[in-house]
Amino acid sequence: MADDTELAKLYGFPENLDRPWVKVNFISSADGAVSVSGRSAGLSDENDKKVFLLGRKLADVVLVGAGTALVERYRGVQRDEVPDDWRVAHGLTPVPPVAVVTRRCSIDPSSGLLTDTQIPPIILTTEAAPERRRAALVDAGAEVIIAGERDVDPKAALDVLDAKGFRRVCCEGGPQLFGSLIAADLVDELCLSVAPVLTGGDARRIAVGPAPDAPVRLKLASVLHADNLLMLRYLRD
Repeated sequence: MADDTELAKLYGFPENLDRPWVKVNFISSADGAVSVSGRSAGLSDENDKKVFLLGRKLADVVLVGAGTALVERYRGVQRDEVPDDWRVAHGLTPVPPVAVVTRRCSIDPSSGLLTDTQIPPIILTTEAAPERRRAALVDAGAEVIIAGERDVDPKAALDVLDAKGFRRVCCEGGPQLFGSLIAADLVDELCLSVAPVLTGGDARRIAVGPAPDAPVRLKLASVLHADNLLMLRYLRD
């Protein structure tokens, strides 16, 4: 496993971005499962967590689907999770905001995303989302933005983030959001940890949803391993 400085260089976003760069961060079992008992924690170890937090350290914004935020019990990014002094020195905010994609505005105002956070979350939702839910989240401190009529348009969501100057996008899932980004041809980088376990069962794969017009070709950019965990990084070919 490389040291922190080497990892930051290896996993860093490109310089001088003129559009959002979408880095997707996932872990799966060796037989392709995205979770154990419904959560990714059963697959992760300290090495994977280090890469996971590195994604947050380097990003302008953390992008996540509402289902994953609920199941994984998301809260806002905490100051003890990312080096705020390093971020400020590199022109970033002290902590990155979390942007949640939710078609029905289904985040509860009591969620840790709103009650345990250093910075208000961004809720990317639709015109079809109930107005009372949107209003409740605004009252709780969230920034609610419409990015589609009945489904959140991934391109419109990224345009919203781009307008805010958030071009280093770290997507933490889940499978449905990842699938929609693939279908829209918006994935630039995949950081995939492969856990040395076989789970069987009926867990989903890391991406589900409509197929793109053609498979997205990737090139292997780096390979790391530690304690039998394999950490792969792919870039668009």
